[in-house]
Amino acid sequence: MSELTLLVTYTAKPSMRETFLRALAARGIPELIRAEEGCLQYDYHLSIENADQILLLERWTSAEAQETHMGQPHMATLRQLKEEYVERVDLRKLREVE
Repeated sequence: MSELTLLVTYTAKPSMRETFLRALAARGIPELIRAEEGCLQYDYHLSIENADQILLLERWTSAEAQETHMGQPHMATLRQLKEEYVERVDLRKLREVE
């Protein structure tokens, strides 16, 4: 198996970035994800150049662990929040390390 690193760029709907982040925190979603088996890192970073942009760095022990993560119950809640507060999501695979 090989480690998987993803960079996810969220572009929130205008002026909704902080509301989205507060909604995630209120539901404990980041902590739930960080506690998942195979999660090595799950951190949000704010852009200083774009007030609507959030960068998410995810590291997983394997692509299989990340795939299992996508089926977790809290991911349905995250998808609902994204529909409400996020305009666009761009996903980039940074690397897989053997």
